[in-house]
Amino acid sequence: MLRPLWAHEQRGRCGRQRKLHPRVAMTTAILERLSTLSVSGQHLRRLPKILEDGLPKMPGTVLETDVPQLFREPYIHAGYRPTGHEWRYYFFSLFQKHNEVVNVWTHLLAALAVLLRFWAFVEAEGLPWTSAHALPLLLYVLSSITYLTFSLLAHLLQSKSELSHYTFYFVDYVGVSVYQYGSALVHFFYTSDQAWYEHFWLFFLPAAAFCGWLSCAGCCYAKYRYCRPYPVMRKICQVVPAGLAFILDISPVAHRVVLCHLSGCQEQAVWYHSLQIVFFLVSAYFFSCPVPEKYFPGSCDIVGHGHQIFHAFLSVCTLSQLEAILLDYRGRQEIFLQRHSPLSIYMACLSFFFLVTCSAATAAFLRQKIKARLTKKDS
Repeated sequence: MLRPLWAHEQRGRCGRQRKLHPRVAMTTAILERLSTLSVSGQHLRRLPKILEDGLPKMPGTVLETDVPQLFREPYIHAGYRPTGHEWRYYFFSLFQKHNEVVNVWTHLLAALAVLLRFWAFVEAEGLPWTSAHALPLLLYVLSSITYLTFSLLAHLLQSKSELSHYTFYFVDYVGVSVYQYGSALVHFFYTSDQAWYEHFWLFFLPAAAFCGWLSCAGCCYAKYRYCRPYPVMRKICQVVPAGLAFILDISPVAHRVVLCHLSGCQEQAVWYHSLQIVFFLVSAYFFSCPVPEKYFPGSCDIVGHGHQIFHAFLSVCTLSQLEAILLDYRGRQEIFLQRHSPLSIYMACLSFFFLVTCSAATAAFLRQKIKARLTKKDS
């Protein structure tokens, strides 16, 4: 049968395409891939612009002279967010450059890291959720995520108004109190050495609960009582109760670390506990002293001032502590079961929620007094 001429031509073209030299085919494929990557690169370069156009228009940051005295930080001259805008502005300021954004992101990333690390541990170990043995660990992880979340919310949302400023910092102090007692629980149940336990088991947790509440009350009262520029007494009201809580809560850890190093032990958990102590002490220094911005006023407005460094070291401290506690939980179960009955564990963990209630009530009481004072000032 005779075929049309165009059929022979089409078959010839197909044959020639099938007989392309391998190097030519490879070059063609590479060029096509590079073309695709070029288009993808163009889209990636445009991504920040696309995100910026998709977000609400953000007011620019302002100088310290453009915000009320309450919101000003020593030696920080710029990067403040203006007050009085809608809530969504302050939520979306998570993606804006201002003098609080590093404080927000350090604790946001730390909270995610704690959650992911704990979830990986649960998947690997098959954590018994209903077991009394696991309850202090669960409360500790909850307290860690709580304090990190409350802290980032305080730094993210406090600029809306004066009442919001006080409210969210009071919430932040409640989170610190909860975290202090959550740490005391796991140090008592999982970390403590037998010699320390025999001397302090009776009053340690009640004293830790009281110091946790005292820390919250001291910070809230200092915030309520003293106005900017803050006197030294405000820092004393904050640091002394928190310092007492830390000394008490860390005592079982410090005792075990000292004994371990003196005896030349090689426990991995002890090294993480040592790092926890070091990182906390460094963070406490930067919380107490406004450095380096004191020596470089205006140069650390967005990145590098002391409170940001405090946040960074405290985040690493929490992650070191978490790693140490997970190792203790896994490796010291026999010691735990010999010391504690399920009833004693449930009673101790019940006190955790009692502390939460007391701290929240204290913060709420002082918030009402602040609200009344601000209402009187505006009238």
